Amino acid sequence: MKTDPMSDDAAALLDVLVVGGGVFGATGALTLARRGHRVRLIDPGPLPHPLAASTDRSKVVRADYGDDPVYTAMGLDALAGWRRWNMRWAEAHGGPVYHEDGFLLRTRGPMSPESFEGQSYAASKARGLPVERIDAAELARRHPQWRADVYPDGYLNPQAGWADAEGAMKQLHREVKAAGVEVLTDEAGIALLEEGGRVVGVLTAEAQTLRADVTVVAIGSWTTALVPELTPMMRATGHPNLLFRVDDAAAWRPPHFGPWAADIARTGWYGFPAKADGTIKVARHAAGVPLPHGAPRTVSDATIAEARAFLADTLPALAEAPLVATRLCAYCDTFDGHFWIDRDPTRPGLVVAAGGSGHAFKFAPVLGDRIAAAVEGRRDAIEPRFRWRSPNGPIAAGRDAARAS
Repeated sequence: MKTDPMSDDAAALLDVLVVGGGVFGATGALTLARRGHRVRLIDPGPLPHPLAASTDRSKVVRADYGDDPVYTAMGLDALAGWRRWNMRWAEAHGGPVYHEDGFLLRTRGPMSPESFEGQSYAASKARGLPVERIDAAELARRHPQWRADVYPDGYLNPQAGWADAEGAMKQLHREVKAAGVEVLTDEAGIALLEEGGRVVGVLTAEAQTLRADVTVVAIGSWTTALVPELTPMMRATGHPNLLFRVDDAAAWRPPHFGPWAADIARTGWYGFPAKADGTIKVARHAAGVPLPHGAPRTVSDATIAEARAFLADTLPALAEAPLVATRLCAYCDTFDGHFWIDRDPTRPGLVVAAGGSGHAFKFAPVLGDRIAAAVEGRRDAIEPRFRWRSPNGPIAAGRDAARAS
């Protein structure tokens, strides 16, 4: 090694150990391998890991981010990436992994310019995107499942949709291996190895010592178990996903019914069209519940009752539909809702790529470049709001405004 691998002018190829095979770990490992670095990826697996937030049947893909220019621009770049992935993966996947079915955003009352929906609509119009304002009469005509009297305003963004998250992760893992990454599953990192104040790898649960120039911790809601000093900055929270079954799946699929959000910044509720088996996912993007490491991933009866009450007021035909499955999705929440992609400023050799805060997966096509910038020490390429920071320092504006409190 001719240079310090964590210095700002580091140019040498590195031995990189990526701990975690979720969306941060997989995209980071793939990008680093394609840039010529020697990369190993470990995960307590199998991959995709069944408990990872990225292992899901569907995730919204959108660039609707209120008046936030950074996330909006990232979202548009990611949309282009999802389209490229579709072209590359369609045959292996048996169809697209990303479905550009649009995204319908509704408001309980007139869409005010100050609301998340109003700001997103204005920002999209300013960029020349083909968003369409839809009033109550048009909603009732085109999407009769909705209570148009309760949600009289909003808009449709046709350049958005949803991703088959688990399917996308399977394709990413396939590409990771094809790029030459050494993948070790059933291998959990339990402690960082340090020498002289520098992180030089991890100790695994199987008592293996895995050494590297740079160790990337990308284990989502488990991050603080390996980097406990981040406990004041991030925590694990649980968020309900519920699957309902309908008899007439065609009536609950595009163009009649697509991905949606119901005044999401206030209610937190959003959902997806029916899949071929007639199941519809309804979920909530809100504060969530504390999810200690190892806690059961169960959705409470109270939350289920709350979901049915919401549906009765929003999509009444779903209110009494059979509930066929539930899942508590684990967020790695940062204190300000922004991602955490940076080098540890006090311990060379350590990069953390986590803090998805419930809205990272849509950015999968552009996350790898940002993680590679941190690994390679290209400080100017790291988004300031994603850097190592403190709750006591300046808090960046522009968190995910779609998230209900």
